Amino acid sequence: MSMAYIAQPEQQQQLEWLDGGTLAMLLDGKATDGQLMIGRFDVAEGEAPPYHKHTHEDEVFLLIKGTALVWCGEQEYDLAEGGVVFLPKQIPHGYRITSKRADLLMINTPAGIEGMFRETGRDMSTPRPPGFQVVPVPGIAEKYGNVIVGPPR
Repeated sequence: MSMAYIAQPEQQQQLEWLDGGTLAMLLDGKATDGQLMIGRFDVAEGEAPPYHKHTHEDEVFLLIKGTALVWCGEQEYDLAEGGVVFLPKQIPHGYRITSKRADLLMINTPAGIEGMFRETGRDMSTPRPPGFQVVPVPGIAEKYGNVIVGPPR
């Protein structure tokens, strides 16, 4: 049974992410009884995950600030500030940030993918190991139902 959950910004886990960006874990499966995960990325120009698909969850992302190129299947789209994308599971997709900075809200349902972000990223409340870099790892991605189908675009 789901219960209400409130988390103030200081309670939200902050992860170091690709290319020096950050991911704030706003809600996860533990808080939502497995129903959804919500994360907020603060990333720089050029940030791009590998071209991939989800086998377990649908994904929605909202570009709060900034601009991006988005690939969904074989189609390429320009996404403007305020644009939203719905990506059903099994559809290959990717994006590349084209503005200097971007603020991106990501919602996945059901939850579970947050485990991949936590294993791949670095919890910013812990000391940063020398030389640490966030690198997408196919084995970790697949463990959480993500299939990397190509390099970043």
